[in-house]
Amino acid sequence: MTPPAAALPRPWAPWAALDRAALAALREELELEPKPGLVSPGDAGAHRDMDAGTFRRSLAALEGSFGAAAAAGAAGLPFAALRRLGIEAEARMLAATGGVNTHRGAIFALGLLSAAAGRLRAAGRAAAGDALGREVASAFGPALREAPGRAPASHGAAVARWHGTGGAREEAAAGFPHLFGVALPALEEGLARGAGRRAAAAQALLSLVAALPDTNLLWRGGAEGLAFARGAARGFLAAGGVHRPGWEARLRSLHAAFRARRLSPGGSADLLAAALLVHALRAAPAEGAW
Repeated sequence: MTPPAAALPRPWAPWAALDRAALAALREELELEPKPGLVSPGDAGAHRDMDAGTFRRSLAALEGSFGAAAAAGAAGLPFAALRRLGIEAEARMLAATGGVNTHRGAIFALGLLSAAAGRLRAAGRAAAGDALGREVASAFGPALREAPGRAPASHGAAVARWHGTGGAREEAAAGFPHLFGVALPALEEGLARGAGRRAAAAQALLSLVAALPDTNLLWRGGAEGLAFARGAARGFLAAGGVHRPGWEARLRSLHAAFRARRLSPGGSADLLAAALLVHALRAAPAEGAW
C-alpha cells in the first residue's frame, strides 16, 4: 500500500514553502470559476468521475511532492529520480481519489518546475521567470525526448502519438513555451490592466485554450473538438476577454457548450496552475520566502 502524504520522508522540509506555493497554485486553479469544461467548486464540468471534493483529496495526498522534487533538483539528481518521485506522487493521488486521475499532468509540470527551482537556488541563481523554463529544458530536455514511451501510460501520451502532437513531454522538453510565452504574459498583462486575480487567471486560461494543442481536448473531442475549443477561446479573447463587461456570463455560456460536447481542457488547466506558481515565485522576495 502506498503511504499517505504525511508518511513522506522529510528531506524536502527546507523546500516546504515552495511545496505550499505549488499546492496553492493547484488550489487556485481548482477554485477558479467559471472556466469552460473544467471541475470547479460549482460543478464537475465535463467530467462524470470527479468533482471538487475529488481534487481536494488529491491535493491533500500530494503534500510534500513538490518540495521533494525541489530537493531532488537541488541535489543534482537526474530525470530518472524525478520520474520515480512522480510515480510515487501519482500512486498517492490514485489512492486518495479511488483511482481517478486528477493531477497527473500537474504533478509532471509542477514537479519539473520545482526541480528546476531547486537546481537554480542550489547554484546561487534566481529561481524565477523564464530561467525556470530554460533550466527544465537544459537539465531534463534530453531525457524527456530520449524515451517518451517509458512514461506511465496516459490519454495525453496516446493522443500525442495518434495526432502527431508533442504533448506534455515535448512542452516540458522545450522549456514550457506555452507557459512562458502565453499563460504567464496573459496573467501579468491582465493584472497590469487592473483585472482582479480571478479575472486575470481566467484570461490566462482562455489564452492557453486558444493556443495549446491540448491533448485532453484531442482525447475527448478529436481534432474537431480541439478546433471548436480553440475557436471559442479565440472568440472570447477577440471580444475583449475579461476586460469587457459581462465576461463571466460569456464564460458560463462557453462552459455550457464545452460540457455539452464533453470537452475539458485539462492540459491548459495544468499550465495555468504552473503559471500561477511561477508568478508566485517571481513575486516572492529573493531570499527567505522559499
